[in-house]
Amino acid sequence: MNSVSAPALHPDAQRCVVSVTRPDFDADSYVGQLWELSVDGRNARRLTRGFRDVSPMYSPDGTVIAFLRATPGDKPQLFVVDSRGGEPRRLTDQLLGVSWFDWSPESGRIVFSSRVPEQGRYGTVDGVSPGLEDARLITGFKYRMNGTGYTNDKRNQVFLLEVPSLDEQPHVEPVGRAKESVKEAAGKDTPTGFPKAVQLTNADADHGSPVFSSDGTRILFEASLEENSDSTLRSDIYSMGTDGSDCRRLSNLSGGNVGCARPVESPDGRWLYYLGSDLSKSGRDFVARNTALYAAPTSAPDQAKPLTDADVMDLGEVGDIVPNGPESVMVFSRTRGAGELLEITTGGTITTLAAGEFIVTGAAGAAGVVVVAYTDPQTMGDLARVVDGALEPITDFSAELREKSAVADLVEETFTASDGHPVHGWVLRPDTPGAHPVLLNIHGGPFAQYGWGYFDEAQVYVKAGYAVVMCNPRGAAGYGQEHGRVIKEAMGTVDLLDVLGFLEGALDKYPDMDRERLGIMGGSYGGYLTAWTIAHDHRFTAAIVERGYLDPASFAGSSDIGWFFSEEYTGKDPVKIQAQSPFAHVDKVQTPTFVVHSEEDLRCPLEQAQRYYTALKLQGVPTKMLVFPGETHELSRAGSPWHRRQRFEHILRWWATWLPTAGNQPAA
Repeated sequence: MNSVSAPALHPDAQRCVVSVTRPDFDADSYVGQLWELSVDGRNARRLTRGFRDVSPMYSPDGTVIAFLRATPGDKPQLFVVDSRGGEPRRLTDQLLGVSWFDWSPESGRIVFSSRVPEQGRYGTVDGVSPGLEDARLITGFKYRMNGTGYTNDKRNQVFLLEVPSLDEQPHVEPVGRAKESVKEAAGKDTPTGFPKAVQLTNADADHGSPVFSSDGTRILFEASLEENSDSTLRSDIYSMGTDGSDCRRLSNLSGGNVGCARPVESPDGRWLYYLGSDLSKSGRDFVARNTALYAAPTSAPDQAKPLTDADVMDLGEVGDIVPNGPESVMVFSRTRGAGELLEITTGGTITTLAAGEFIVTGAAGAAGVVVVAYTDPQTMGDLARVVDGALEPITDFSAELREKSAVADLVEETFTASDGHPVHGWVLRPDTPGAHPVLLNIHGGPFAQYGWGYFDEAQVYVKAGYAVVMCNPRGAAGYGQEHGRVIKEAMGTVDLLDVLGFLEGALDKYPDMDRERLGIMGGSYGGYLTAWTIAHDHRFTAAIVERGYLDPASFAGSSDIGWFFSEEYTGKDPVKIQAQSPFAHVDKVQTPTFVVHSEEDLRCPLEQAQRYYTALKLQGVPTKMLVFPGETHELSRAGSPWHRRQRFEHILRWWATWLPTAGNQPAA
């Protein structure tokens, strides 16, 4: 299962570099290296041999490649290597690693972001373990994040370093008498061999996506630095000098409340681009807000305007901007399960560069050549060249996946809900004779989408003998803002009609589906709608509720996003909140239910699962609960390979108990 990064394209547009990563069971981690190949797909070679090498980027002069490398158990650090190949050189020694970087236009400097721990925490003092750190005093809403933990004691800051010549003498660690003399001369600090990284920011806030201005004299970044930033979701674009001075806000200058991200200047320095989502007057109305592309003259940032219509177009899934010429950029639009690549000019002209039954996940352009990373039903991730609006694949990193396990086809369908609304989705069926038990899968979000990318979950279930039904109900992304916002303060209404309508349409159309043996499952919001469905519809033989949003009332105080999420989705009225809460209706559940959760899940905290499981147990509903230690809300997508495989084994065991197939029988 190989995944690819966004490609880096050499300035001469003749070759590119990409990182290829995969889950490795021996290491119980994700491993991968950088690959170099010509844009016609020939001469592919493994360029590095690190444990996990990712995020490659050519220097603007094309002579050096910078990338992030992680070793087992350690955080990623910044490395550089000659673009012709050779031994990589490490540039940073950040305690909590490096998360982002960008080259300066003259190829001599790199700006990067890294979390800076408070003194006394996260190993900054020998002998002070996590359980012995000082107590944390919390005064605001934003203090932790799923997958990161506490954030207000390790803020993301911006650093700058000079890139040394790769031809200079390598650092040699002094020993013996030489080491003692160095200590005497330098005091406690001894030379490390790493170039000095200068911290440019120190505000009590996270600073993200730092990039150079086109002339290299300033640095742009995103942050929430305004007075009320703790109580809103607004973020801004800022500019500062390369010494950290003269910090200026460049967005929301006309009193708006836009969540801004990913700044970039045009090559000639005349235009500033960034992505933004309108959060309305409150600054917290995030529900189903499409992301738009904004542009402003760099000389007049207060004249920023959206170049795309957020009512109908969403640029939020990939969330990146790629310069492509003096007055145009490439962006990524999610629509009806696809991921399109668009080119947009400062005048607002939109050209579709690539669209079809695939999802573009990254892109690079130079000298009129465009190379993309993509996924489709047959590939986890590969590279292709864009030619006349179509993709010409130049790699096949998923060949082994297809050879070892036949990939089931996605069949696109549109069925009608009981109120007449058309519901778009997909059906996958085993290639063996029916009647097949049916699994209704519900995605998370809710403002997300199933689509044309390779989906390991569906493939596993089809391989085990199940027909899989999955759709994008109202509330999902990819169909315009109105489609997503219709369930605001109305969760479990038309979204329930849609998933059941799509299921009924599939059962009517495909006679090899067994309508008497139905399963339902979903994670996060999908866990919510699964729990909600089995409280109101008893046709299902069994269910799986995973990492569910199950009780809006308790979610508000326990989730990292609870301080705003529940109020925006289910409202403020306690009676209406109860009317949308699966936990408030748990007494109606009769369906055997498997509850799956992770201990370190801060998005949908473990208490949501524990209380739901206990309630089912007390009322005699057949139930089990599976809890994964050390995992977060991202278990099914980015958990340890061992846990991801173990999760599938438990899920298949549950379905073998309640919905056995010829290929998935109960254990003897």
